[in-house]
Amino acid sequence: MRRLVPVTDETVVDARGGTTGGDGAWGPAELAAVYAYPESAAGVRPVPWLRANMVSSLDGAAEHDGRSAPLSGPADQRIFHTLRALADAVVIGAETVRHEGYGPARAGTGFEAARAAAGQGVAPVIAVVSAGLDLDFTLPLFAEPLVPTLVVTGAGAPAEGVAAAEKAGVKVVFAGDGASVDPGRVVAVLGGLGFTRLLAEGGPRLLGQMVASDVLDEMCVTFSPTLAAGDAQRIAWGPAVPDPLRFALVSLMEEDGFLFGRYRRA
Repeated sequence: MRRLVPVTDETVVDARGGTTGGDGAWGPAELAAVYAYPESAAGVRPVPWLRANMVSSLDGAAEHDGRSAPLSGPADQRIFHTLRALADAVVIGAETVRHEGYGPARAGTGFEAARAAAGQGVAPVIAVVSAGLDLDFTLPLFAEPLVPTLVVTGAGAPAEGVAAAEKAGVKVVFAGDGASVDPGRVVAVLGGLGFTRLLAEGGPRLLGQMVASDVLDEMCVTFSPTLAAGDAQRIAWGPAVPDPLRFALVSLMEEDGFLFGRYRRA
């Protein structure tokens, strides 16, 4: 496990690699090693592994003025793109698509050979979770993806929404018997399609549902050296759990005051 020592110590682990003040930068291979998905046992079909990645201000805000970008920074973006490059599928909520202006996933520069060796496509599939299917299917995310975008909804989703998605060439998959989406079923359905390395990018409502359903295997959090105040949501918003879920620290890195924590289910 990579450990963070006090930031006044010259040996603090840093997202550029080496020690604080070093000139070297971590390349794709080094970051991929830090955030590698667990390997499955030889001869055993991979089990879906769901990790989430979110950014939080020092005072617990998941966004500022409706978007997460003001809390981010260059190192956070490098890790964001690394996590995407390692994933088979990126799971996001419909509200996040609307507010963050999501576009299609791009091929990760520097990860082409690794993805090919892992049997992955040139870019991860974007899987949009939406109960009401209130989505603009003319957006590039749906109309111009590098790899086809999926929409995950419940069996009771509005028929007109399903028809609009399919007319636009978007594949609709069902994960829930009613109008809502069951987060546990999302993991199983995507795993059944061969997407076993899963990355959830929020938003807070979807992450809150995943926490309540106890389906998260891993949590990656960027702690941004910012204060947002206001009434911004936390990174997970939704029903309370009977007892806090316990996760164990795997790695912690620092760059320019940003902390990058990686936690696995204890």
